Amino acid sequence: MLDWKLPFKLYIDSCGEGLGAALHQTQIISDKAVEGPICFISRQIKPTQARYGASQREFLCLVWALEKLHYYLDGTVSDIITDCNAVNSLLNMKTPKRHMLRWQITMQEYRGNMTIFHKSGNIHKNADGL
Repeated sequence: MLDWKLPFKLYIDSCGEGLGAALHQTQIISDKAVEGPICFISRQIKPTQARYGASQREFLCLVWALEKLHYYLDGTVSDIITDCNAVNSLLNMKTPKRHMLRWQITMQEYRGNMTIFHKSGNIHKNADGL
């Protein structure tokens, strides 16, 4: 059950064919912390986006998921879990290409309330199937 007072976890993943995200929340049920899904989203990538490198696709996935799940994530504390270490670097890049600059500007709305964590690809399964 959704609780607006608790933080969210957003799992993101991308591949050469699509983007996927899973929004979860951890709640206390019978004195145990239980993480459960709130919603899942996915989409196919466009032909031009298929040419992006893996780290750019993962950054695209993050921006797309934040825009789609804005209703849930606006003003709330969130943990972002990705299997791509480079997302933080792309977020802080000093001289990005134009499309990535637009993504960085979009991200400014959420930066104060989110923390990005890396989770190794072989154990990062929440958004894989999407």
